[in-house]
Amino acid sequence: MDWLQLAQDALPVLIKGAGLTLFFAVISMVLGLVLGFVVALLRVARVPVLAPLVAFYVSAMRGTPLLVQIFVIYYGLPSVGIEFEPVTAGVLALTLNVAAYLSESLRGAIAGVDRGQWDAAMSLGLSWWQGMRYVVAPQALRLAVPSLANSLISLIKDTSLVSVITVSELMMSTKDLIAQTFQPLPLYLMAAAIYWVLSAVFEQVQKRVEVKLQRAYQR
Repeated sequence: MDWLQLAQDALPVLIKGAGLTLFFAVISMVLGLVLGFVVALLRVARVPVLAPLVAFYVSAMRGTPLLVQIFVIYYGLPSVGIEFEPVTAGVLALTLNVAAYLSESLRGAIAGVDRGQWDAAMSLGLSWWQGMRYVVAPQALRLAVPSLANSLISLIKDTSLVSVITVSELMMSTKDLIAQTFQPLPLYLMAAAIYWVLSAVFEQVQKRVEVKLQRAYQR
């Protein structure tokens, strides 16, 4: 089969799969950022009982392969009466995984804020939580942007693993096309190119966000 004709026929299917890949990445990143921030706060504040629990969660998520986590959620949990649709299971697995990494990035960023900022917040009569919300967290977020962006780019590539639970994202769509055309090389190259383009777009977004935050901080 001519590669140009193959590309014309396959591209609409691959773009549709890329849309689902983008959906997984963005939704999981947003939810993971919220959960990761909560986890980071609980650990920084050393909340009794909860801090050790979330520390165990972070260790478990970072210490086991994402593929195993997907299998546990989709194939394992039904044995105890908990069952999810493939898309829900994929989003849940990706969210729990990326949240663990984001929490460490945010925790490190919070630790990177100068101690004088905490003292300034306390001198204004702010409580620990108010100081975190109004003074420390905004500065920590600026410091964490590069790490958060890297996590998003990695997440885009990690979405390929949800193909194992029959979710028709980019990699699953590619496999289906290969099964129909028996042309693995050009189709895998096209899929790789799409992943590359998505990553490059988010790299540019990262740079723009960094510049804007830096300008806002210098004012």
